[in-house]
Amino acid sequence: MTVQDIRSFNRFYTNVIGALDYGRHLYAPYTLTESRVLYELAHAPRTDAADLRVQLHLDAGYLSRILNKFEEDGLVERGPSETDPRRRSVTLTGRGREAAALLDERARETVGALLDTVRTEDRPRLAQAMRTVREILGHGRAPRPEDVVLRDPAPGDLGWIVQRNAALYAAEYGWNADYEGLVARIVADYGEDHDPHLERTWIAELDGRPVGCVMCVRDDAPGAARLRLLLVEPDARGLGIGDRLVGAVVAFAREVGYREVVLWTNDVLAAARRIYQRHGFVLVAEKPHRSFGHDLVGQDWRLDLHATPE
Repeated sequence: MTVQDIRSFNRFYTNVIGALDYGRHLYAPYTLTESRVLYELAHAPRTDAADLRVQLHLDAGYLSRILNKFEEDGLVERGPSETDPRRRSVTLTGRGREAAALLDERARETVGALLDTVRTEDRPRLAQAMRTVREILGHGRAPRPEDVVLRDPAPGDLGWIVQRNAALYAAEYGWNADYEGLVARIVADYGEDHDPHLERTWIAELDGRPVGCVMCVRDDAPGAARLRLLLVEPDARGLGIGDRLVGAVVAFAREVGYREVVLWTNDVLAAARRIYQRHGFVLVAEKPHRSFGHDLVGQDWRLDLHATPE
């Protein structure tokens, strides 16, 4: 390979990107940089301004002007950082999430139209080629937490949630098909009838593939949200994905006005329980039961969203 080969590819790919109309329809009424900021904010429950500047390689003054504009337009709220009082956290408002969702929808439609021109049998080869470019030019570095994005589910992702839950819990805990049936019913109920203003699903994506998920749905108890189906793929653990997924549920539930978040789990899921505890969940009840082919101890956990953090 020569320098000219890479330059030739760059010219070709630049033309492809231009054909996707990134400059006008896709991002209007925002600039490309403003859209990138909205995207980053939409895929993290809480982000410090300093983190945004590093992730997007932006000048501090330029980013500040963008955030000032967003705040004036009611897209973001800023406040003290939970981890460092010297920093300022930035969070999307409901209006900001709607704007980010519109941009994401336009991007999916536009890229989907491009993908429609690729034959079905060629798509796996194209996906592998893209992964190969990233791996080689990334010098084989290990994944970093900032490489993971949280996004809304795309077509096929709900099926992935069922398949991966069933396969992982069978491999790691020996659970039988009863668990797959339970997950399938939960996902089917969500897919057929959910309120997007009060219920949401997140997919954690790394290098173009899903590696985690979680759901926030309405509970039967008034004012309560229920966290369901938290999962992180084994090869993606250690990147803080579980923490980010639970944090996304808590932030969403608090913002839309839930009084509490509840969840049901089993005592064998030690890693998940530690995440819940870090986010302030409290064990309120436990009971032995026989499910999924095993004797287990079910646990009910609760997070009071109106309580003052310690």
